[in-house]
Amino acid sequence: MKPKRPYHHGNLRPELLQAALKVLGKVGPRGFTLREVAREAKVSHNAPYRHFRDKDELLSAISAEGFERLADAMIGEASRGGNALEALLLTGRAYVRFALRWPEHFSAMFDYRQDLTAYPAYAVSGRRAFHALLDRIIAAQQSGQLPAGDSNRFALTAWSLVHGIAKLAVAGHLPFESEEAILDFTDFATRAQADGWTKLRPAAAV
Repeated sequence: MKPKRPYHHGNLRPELLQAALKVLGKVGPRGFTLREVAREAKVSHNAPYRHFRDKDELLSAISAEGFERLADAMIGEASRGGNALEALLLTGRAYVRFALRWPEHFSAMFDYRQDLTAYPAYAVSGRRAFHALLDRIIAAQQSGQLPAGDSNRFALTAWSLVHGIAKLAVAGHLPFESEEAILDFTDFATRAQADGWTKLRPAAAV
């Protein structure tokens, strides 16, 4: 007789998270189901509900973990900068490296729409990651290395650039064969963006 899958065991939650990442890597967040996660974790199909009420809650936990890792990476990389602008540019490099090294988290974070207000940990971690960028923008403005203006608009513009690079890189649509080459391109793009900002008139920056 085929042995029954265990309903649950003592270390199930972290194992479900690891299984969920494997499922994400195979089918992406839109094809993601708790039944597939249970199958990957080799437990009964009801077992995940002991820890997550639905797939949204499980994806929100993965996303929250991803945003925390992203924020840590950006803050850590920025600390290597010799001045405020260098610190800002290094956050872009950290963003793209994170996407390359944690593509399943990146997919959960951005390819599946969720209600942030329903999952406080997700909301807090997402804001922390954005402020890791925004704070560097503000510091570069205060140092005079970037023009005055709406800091949020600058941050959204910077985010859009590196997010686009990250998405293309993860999908294999950039003509580079190594992570380092992709990161060198990221440095080029973010430097070019910052150089363009320095030429903005004050009225245009607002």
